[in-house]
Amino acid sequence: MPTIRIRFPAGRYHATPPGSHVNEGHIEWPPSPWRLLRALIACGFNTQHWSEVPDVAKSLIEKLACQPPRYRLPRVSMAHTRHYMPIGGMDTNAREKTTLVFDTWADVGVHEIIVFWDCDLNEDEHQLLSQLVEYLGYLGRSESWIEAKLVDAESFQPNTFQFAATDPPGPGWEQIHVLGPIAPDEYSAWYQRKTGELLSELPALDSKLKPTSKAFNDITKLRDKTIEPYPRDLIECLTKDTAWWKARKWASPPGSRPYLYWRPADQMDVSPPTSPRKNEVRRVTSVLLAMTTRTGNRASLPPVARTLPQAERLHRQLVGLVTNDTNKNCPELTGCDSDKRPLRLPHQHAHILPLDLDGDGHLDHILIHAPMKFGASAQRAIRSLRRTFAKNVSSDLQLAVAGIGNASDLLTTHHARTIVSNGLDWSSVTPFIPPRFVKKSGKNSLEGQIQAELASRGLPAATSIEVLKEETLAFRHFVRVRNNSINAPQPPVNVGYAIRLKFNEPLSSTQLPLCLGYASHFGLGLFGLSNF
Repeated sequence: MPTIRIRFPAGRYHATPPGSHVNEGHIEWPPSPWRLLRALIACGFNTQHWSEVPDVAKSLIEKLACQPPRYRLPRVSMAHTRHYMPIGGMDTNAREKTTLVFDTWADVGVHEIIVFWDCDLNEDEHQLLSQLVEYLGYLGRSESWIEAKLVDAESFQPNTFQFAATDPPGPGWEQIHVLGPIAPDEYSAWYQRKTGELLSELPALDSKLKPTSKAFNDITKLRDKTIEPYPRDLIECLTKDTAWWKARKWASPPGSRPYLYWRPADQMDVSPPTSPRKNEVRRVTSVLLAMTTRTGNRASLPPVARTLPQAERLHRQLVGLVTNDTNKNCPELTGCDSDKRPLRLPHQHAHILPLDLDGDGHLDHILIHAPMKFGASAQRAIRSLRRTFAKNVSSDLQLAVAGIGNASDLLTTHHARTIVSNGLDWSSVTPFIPPRFVKKSGKNSLEGQIQAELASRGLPAATSIEVLKEETLAFRHFVRVRNNSINAPQPPVNVGYAIRLKFNEPLSSTQLPLCLGYASHFGLGLFGLSNF
């Protein structure tokens, strides 16, 4: 007795019964014999590379079609989603026209279906069935994924079976219709009778007509056209798609008929709505975004000199996402409390650091780092980003979350680890811009401002501060001024320095990345290890 076990990895079974519209919300439960046989044939064409149904497959399908299967069904619940699908065209308000569509499914969960056929297969048929079943990827609609396998029938007892008027099961059962095939012999007899009746009303092929004559060809075409809507056998019926038989005015698939089944009355319920349980979101200090172009051309990515404008643009996008909802307060991204006042502890909110991780001179990742850690709202906003823009790039830039956690765990390439590894000797990766006017000496000197920046971040004082002249000259192409259109503060001195810092003790991973000076929250003033 061939027996198939069907499991649903996604926990859902999507299928609409024949004769029902998808918006009626009906679910075909159990999967009909007609659907199962068509799935096996389709699997043969798709995975076994059939050009036509082989003889052993015909024999197999005909044996399975002769006897309606029995089922072992789990108890499931009905669920649905609603979608507004575009139908083309615009309405009077210049908006795209849509229509409401219901997507209904059976919530199967971790349960399984067992299908029994009461027939005997030879060795070749059993082997072919095993291969087809193993390769079945879905049943019903394409999102209804399955895992199927032949099993031993003795381990299961059916609870859904064909109706028998002489032996009703009693209370607690309901009658349902499922679509099944007509037995092959019955269909062949009907086909011969039906086509015979149709052809008898047409002119016969006279033996006196020459096969090459126009009259002979016209009669042949007429007779072929008359019987063309009638598949020759059950296998051909099962291979015809819906568009084919609807175009020929069939009310249901040719070769099919409804079967009446008994099913437990509580087999399918509509569950009461439940409130989703909110999982606690783990707070993290860093999120790494990968950035690429639509074409994958890395040379089209923005150059490292545009670190500041790229960080500003992304920051505006993030703040827009979290401030559109007036009930949300996200100090990690805005740097302000619920009263829109700056946070008391400085430099704890987000640092947006565009990075060139492969060292080709173009920005390819963006590290978003906040010592105060990102909560659920901030993480949701960052994850929702799908694109950003850049100057002189014709199309938008694609964004995707590459990792979430600690910066030292996310930046693993050799080039990237220079900004998150412990060390004593640090050099500028992007130019340092003094936050105040530079004096020759005192706290407003270049050295005094750097030491003040370190102190404001709770970092130890540097034992040595050196200006690297050649590297400073190389930084002259960096954009060093924030966009005036957003009333951003401007640097007192539009000069970017390359600085080398030395410490007595290595900086810990919790103190990194090291960002100092003007626009340090937007990628400037970033340091990396000098000798790594």
